[in-house]
Amino acid sequence: DILYPYAICGLLIFPFRNLSPNKMILIAMAFLLIGTYRENSDFFRDKKIIQKGQAIAALDTAKVKLTEQQKEDLGKFMGFKENNSKEATAKAAEEQVKRVKGKNYPALVKQLRDTNMWLQSSYFYEHYWFDILMFFFLGMAFFKSGFLLGNKPTWLYAAIAITGIAVGLLMNYFFLRTQYRLKFDNYLFTQQWKLNYYHLRRVFQTVGYLSLLILMYKVTPIKKIFFSIFVPVGQMAFTNYLMQSFLCGLFFYGVGFGMFGQLERYEIYFVVLAVWIIQITGSHLWL
Repeated sequence: DILYPYAICGLLIFPFRNLSPNKMILIAMAFLLIGTYRENSDFFRDKKIIQKGQAIAALDTAKVKLTEQQKEDLGKFMGFKENNSKEATAKAAEEQVKRVKGKNYPALVKQLRDTNMWLQSSYFYEHYWFDILMFFFLGMAFFKSGFLLGNKPTWLYAAIAITGIAVGLLMNYFFLRTQYRLKFDNYLFTQQWKLNYYHLRRVFQTVGYLSLLILMYKVTPIKKIFFSIFVPVGQMAFTNYLMQSFLCGLFFYGVGFGMFGQLERYEIYFVVLAVWIIQITGSHLWL
């Protein structure tokens, strides 16, 4: 669960609580640079594997004897190409559906345990501690500056909302258009894509949507009619957070209704709507 890495990162940010908002934003940007470098270092490592492998594969082995290093590089290339093809991705997805939809509860627990151990250890330290800390520092900066409380001018929230959402969606569009054109073949994508900007587009979109929500809250009629519905949900945030996992686990896993892998993307929004109705109603009744 994401709460575990949140707790670890939460221990680290406490000493920085008295910094000014500007310094917190600078620290957040430093983490953004680390994340962008990290994702591209892995990405260009894979591109190098492809480039080396293609060059070696083009050699005429009848005339040129491959060195041990070339054989190793060729093996890495062939392995990467095979494991990242659209066929390999589809096969892995099919196997995951079978595991998750199985009726054997101990087997499901074992699978989730192994996944959890990987996520909470090597994957956390290699891939997303800097991402969490980046947003933590942004959140603290927004709170201390009054931005999160709606104390800034309305035009500022509107400008940030429009810019953040527009830039974020545009970056997502180019990324997904390429993925779709290549039929989600990660080998071809790695070969053709120029630069990863996952962390950057998330910052634009997150800050954009946050500004939009604050802007909506500042408009009094919307605040009274719309946001009052969600007040009890927010007052029970931890309970509702865990309840979403419970409800979706019951709906999707084989030990429940087994709907994992059965829905089209648009149909998942009906699940979202149902969970929200349950949680809004339950929160109002409980409080």
